[in-house]
This record gives sequence, C-alpha cells and structure tokens, in this order.
Amino acid sequence: MRWWAALEILNPILEAGKGLVDEIEAYLIEGWSVSAELKRDVVSKSIKSHHYGLSIRCIKGGRIGTSSTSNPADWKKCLLASIASAKMATSQVWSGLPDPRPLHGPPLAFDSSLEPEPGAVQDILQGMLEGASRHPVSVTSGGATISLDTITLANSHGVLYSRPQSLVSASLETIRETSTGYEFNSSCSRDFDPSAIGDRAGFLSSASVNGKEIRTGAYDVVLSPLAFAQLLSAVVVPALSGRNVHAGRSRLAGSLGRQVTDSRISVIDEPLRRGGAGSTRWDAEGTPTRRLPLIHEGILESFAYDLKTAYRYGAMTTGSAVRSGSGGLPAIGYHNLVIEGAGADLMEEPSLYVQDVVGAHTANPLSGDFSVELTNPFMVSGGTYEFPVRKAMMSGNVFEMLREIAGLGNDQRVIGSLLIPSIKLKKQQIIGK
Repeated sequence: MRWWAALEILNPILEAGKGLVDEIEAYLIEGWSVSAELKRDVVSKSIKSHHYGLSIRCIKGGRIGTSSTSNPADWKKCLLASIASAKMATSQVWSGLPDPRPLHGPPLAFDSSLEPEPGAVQDILQGMLEGASRHPVSVTSGGATISLDTITLANSHGVLYSRPQSLVSASLETIRETSTGYEFNSSCSRDFDPSAIGDRAGFLSSASVNGKEIRTGAYDVVLSPLAFAQLLSAVVVPALSGRNVHAGRSRLAGSLGRQVTDSRISVIDEPLRRGGAGSTRWDAEGTPTRRLPLIHEGILESFAYDLKTAYRYGAMTTGSAVRSGSGGLPAIGYHNLVIEGAGADLMEEPSLYVQDVVGAHTANPLSGDFSVELTNPFMVSGGTYEFPVRKAMMSGNVFEMLREIAGLGNDQRVIGSLLIPSIKLKKQQIIGK
C-alpha cells in the first residue's frame, strides 16, 4: 500500500475525530506474507495471507484512549471505542503529539527484491534440510516466513509518514536419540544461509548425545548470543526503560553517570542502522529517531522514553516508542539494541559453553537474581567442543555478572531486537552432579 492509498483510510478517521477530541493519531499496517512449515522433513503447510492492522489513539484533556482492529472497514467502530476509552482513562500531563518533520531517505529495513511466494520459502526449507542432512539426526519441525509490510502513521498535527518493511525468518529443530537441537535466523533481507541453520541444528542434537556429568562448582562460562540475549532481555533491558525507573521497578534507578557494567560493554539503540530489522527514521508515535547511547563503556548514560512516560515525569522522549504486532499500541522499546565491545575467540581457554537456557523469564527483573536450566551445554577448550554435558543449571545475578566479565565474542548476531555477541563470564555457579 502506498501512502496515498493509506490516506483513503486515514483521512476520514482524522476528519471524523476533529471536534470530538483534542488530538488523534492513526497507525496502519498492510502487508503480505507467505509461510511454510515442516512436519519432520515434509512440508505440511503453506499459507499466503494479506493482513491489516489499524490502531487509533485519541487524546482529550490529558486522557488517552486507544483501540485497534484488523479490519480497516471497521474504523468508525474503532474510533468510537478509542474515544470511549479516553473518557474512562485517568488524566495525565500531556504536551501533544509530534509535529511533522522532514524525514527523508531510502528505506532502512526493506529489500525490494523479496517476493512473498511459496516457492521462495520452500527453497529456504530445502536449504535447512540439506544442512541438517550432514548429521545423523532427524528433523522434527521447522518453518520459514517472508513478509512485506507498509507502515503508515498520521496525526491531527499534519504528520504523515510511511515506510516499507520486510522480514525473512527461518528455524529448524532436530533430534538424535533424546538430544535436540534448535537454530534460527531472521533479517530484513535474504542474506543468511538456510543450510547453515540446518547444519547448526543438526550439530547441536548429534553432538549432545551421551553427555557427561560435571560436578557442582564454579566454572568460567561462555554464553552464546542466544543465551546472553535471554538473560539480558529478562533483566537489563527492562531496567533501561524510563517507565520502570520512575515506577520503582529498575535496579538502575539513580545510577545515571555511574558504572553499571564492565567497561568493555556498551549498549546503544541504533534505529538508523541500514539493514537493521528494527531500523526506522520515526518511532511508533512519529517522533524522529536517533542513535541512543544507553550504556557507554560500562557507564549508564540514558534511559529510554516514549511520549506518555516523558510527559508524565518531566523528561524528553528518546524516540523509543515501538508497537508489537499489527495494530499494537505504542510502548517503550528498542529498535536495534546493539551490544558493543572488542571481540575475541572465547573458546580457547577451558570453559562451559551454553547454547540456550530455560527459565530466563523467571529471573527477578528488579534484583537480577536468576536460576536457569542449561540447554546444549558443552565443555570447550582450544577452540573446540570437547564433550557434551548431560545436565546442569546455572544461578547467579545478572547485574553482578556483567560488572566483571572475561570478554565478548566476535560472533555478533541478531536475536529479536538485539544485535548481540557471546559473552564469557568468570567463575559462575553451576549446579551439576
């Protein structure tokens, strides 16, 4: 959908809202996607779909109301529901929706060569199957999706922004005896190798067979980008939200200007990164985005804010509003949260390598305490996997473990909204035999 076609839906909404509310905002997503799923090594389902998402936000007297629908033809009902929601909301300090700004430039997260066709996703599936066939494993499931969206935002101040967005994702799970392996990848372009996904999933399950017991004790640990991302997302990422800081739900409250991690770690949101899956020149509320250093060489420099939180607490929005799914409402989030630091090969010295963890969501986001089960752990040394570990758990505190690390890896990869490397931690408590 081009912006002029989106106006046929959005203009009537803005016109109908005039006189009824102080301000109105409409956010529209239209897109096509095609997906296919594997059941064992056979394509069991292939679906092509055309989807919409419309979200309307109304503000009157500092009262904010929202409503959404997957059918733009129902915009009148959606508008009335948003107005009714505003009437029931608690009034807050509100200084207005953004005014329009000249935000020009080529798309940052879009590949025009992509075609959402069944043949394209089936080629990805075949590539993953070929990679998995290099190992003595069976495929249990897998899937691939290609989607192309157009996102348009308009408000009663004259904002009218539109951008195309693309996404390619793929995943595969394998099994050998009772050991499983899972791998995935995603990008705004078809710039990853599907066979590498299958190869890694096959390796993890085949190499994990006949794991050995290890004794309970302190070990140097290497967390893969996936395992690191899970713990970081459960504890540190929420602590960087201005909303959590002011609500008393962040361990980092009151720590601006202080060292909160090892000096080798920097955390930056980079919404203008070309080719980043979350890249955009404007956030989900129409605020221009910018590079946002949150932690620089261990020093806490900033928290993230959307309009609602910034107005409530007398701060400035950082252009950090995002929306989840079609028709999602704006909330504080991150576009491309990059974990930076000098990279190195972390598997040379004896360590326990952890591919994945189970239970990161149970970590205490305020204290940082966690206890997780390790998935596909291996003892490593000399740059190789020495032997699989049968079963183990890891416990500790995320904030404390990040204050003194042994290094970051040179294997940075995309996990959700994170661009993150592996990390090596000193003397972590492992519960084994």
